This record gives sequence, structure tokens and C-alpha cells, in this order.
Amino acid sequence: MLAVLAPGQGSQTPGFLAPWLESDFARDLVTKWSAAINLDLLRLGTTADADEIRDTANAQPLLVAGGLIGAATLFAGNDSAISYVAGHSVGEITAAALAQIIDGDTALSLVRTRGLEMAKAALNTNTGMSAVLGGERDVVVAALHELGLTPANENGAGQIVAAGSLDALAKLAENPPAGARVRALAVSGAFHTSTMQPAVAALAAKVASATISEPKLSILSNKDGAVVASGEEMMSRIVGQVAGPVRWDLCMETLAKLGVTGVIEVPPAGTLVGLVKRATPDIETFAVKSPEDLPAAKEFVTKHGGNS
Repeated sequence: MLAVLAPGQGSQTPGFLAPWLESDFARDLVTKWSAAINLDLLRLGTTADADEIRDTANAQPLLVAGGLIGAATLFAGNDSAISYVAGHSVGEITAAALAQIIDGDTALSLVRTRGLEMAKAALNTNTGMSAVLGGERDVVVAALHELGLTPANENGAGQIVAAGSLDALAKLAENPPAGARVRALAVSGAFHTSTMQPAVAALAAKVASATISEPKLSILSNKDGAVVASGEEMMSRIVGQVAGPVRWDLCMETLAKLGVTGVIEVPPAGTLVGLVKRATPDIETFAVKSPEDLPAAKEFVTKHGGNS
């Protein structure tokens, strides 16, 4: 069985969209989306530098656009080989579009609001995020709670991202949990914590006016790794997850329990398949990074596609 994964913020790299835009189909689509959301995705995906695409308001739409272009090019409207879809954080919007809960235009509209509102919520909060690498999960989580920090992303494979005040993060770095090391992340705020609550309200209002359908593909939720059967429920979870922890570790556990044999990550790929390799090594992985990967990706889809 095949699962398609959509990456989250931090996966973007300068120019990653450029090779995809050599296709008239992709360029026309990205041009349309750029006009619709008043953001030059063509420039951001080709010539913008790392600092500019690190900006939350720019990164999130760029990631969703890249994932949708990659998936559309690979599957060309024939998604019968896919058993499950899942996304990490903002990648859940990509996954919702792949599952046809929302269409691509709606996905870009929603992610534009999400990125802008999360950036706004982070302003002047003196908050940030740090990766905690290694250590026992329970020990790490307990240490974070003692400092008033939130385990915002539990990514599995010995990686938990702590979020909260910069002072508390500094204390964490000075005295890491046993067996762990701490690395500060270049982000502008404490995402996936209560700091983001204003962004939740704004995104909820946007979703309320969107057309939502029942999923055509089974989709997993970052909230608890569950397969969600209702389009309305999935979109509600996507909204709430802006201020709630990402449990990617549970998503990977679910994929393994469901009998998934292969996962393919859409652009900008690499991060999620790396986590899957370490956490569930029995699942084969493939990262679609450029159009040059498509022939091998199609062979991978043929090998793992379907429900057999």
C-alpha cells in the first residue's frame, strides 16, 4: 500500500520550484495562484533567497503550491494507486487537497490566511522554537513542561520540537534533558502553541466560507494519527492544529499499523521520508525532489500502489 506525504515548514529550499515550472501546466497554475492570493509564488520558488522563503507568510503558500504541483505532475489525475495521504503541519492543507476535501484554489487561499495570521500572532511575543534531539520521550516532555514549554512537534525518531518563551528555551539549552542536545530553530514564534490562538480564529472564519467535500482518499490527522473519515472534521482539525501540537510520530505509527509498504513525499521532499526511515525502517521511501525523479517515482508507485 502506498501513502503520499506532504512536508511542512522548514522543508523549503531556495529555487526548489524552478525545475517544475519548466512545464507550461505548472507555470500556468502557479501564475493563477499567485494572482489569486496576491503573492508572487513564481519568484519565491525560483529566485528568492533562504531568508525570504523562511518567512512564515511566504513559506506556507510556497510549500502547498510545490506539493500540489509535484503530486499533479506525478499522478496526472489518476490517484487510484494511493491508499493514504498525510501532511506535516501546513502539509495537512496539501494533503486535504490531495484527498479532494478542498480544491487547489481553496488550499492556496486557506494557506495564505494561515501563513499571514500565524506570522501576525508571533509578532512581539518573544517566543521561539528549539529542536530537542535524542533522549527518552517521557524525560524530554517532562523537562519541557517543567520550564513551561510545549512539545509542539513530536516528530518521532528522537526528535521533539519545544516551543515557548525565549528565556525558557535558553534555560533548556543550558541544561538539556538527559541524553539530548538542543538546537535553536530559525523561526519567528512559538507555532503550535496557545500563542497562535488568534490565527485559529482567523483561519476558522476562512474555512467556514469554503466548499468542503468528503475525502476521496483516506487522510491521517496530525492531532492523534487517526484516519479521519469526514471532510468537515478534518478541516476542523487542521484549524485547531495551528495552536495544537503536531504528533507526526503517531502518524508514522498509524501508517505502519495500516500495512503501508511505501511512502512517497511530494516536493520539497526529503524531511518526512528521513523521519520515516528512522522510525519505521520497514516502510520503503521515495522523495520526489525534481521532475528528474518522476520516472523512478512512477515505478515506486507501481510497486506499492493499490490495496494488495
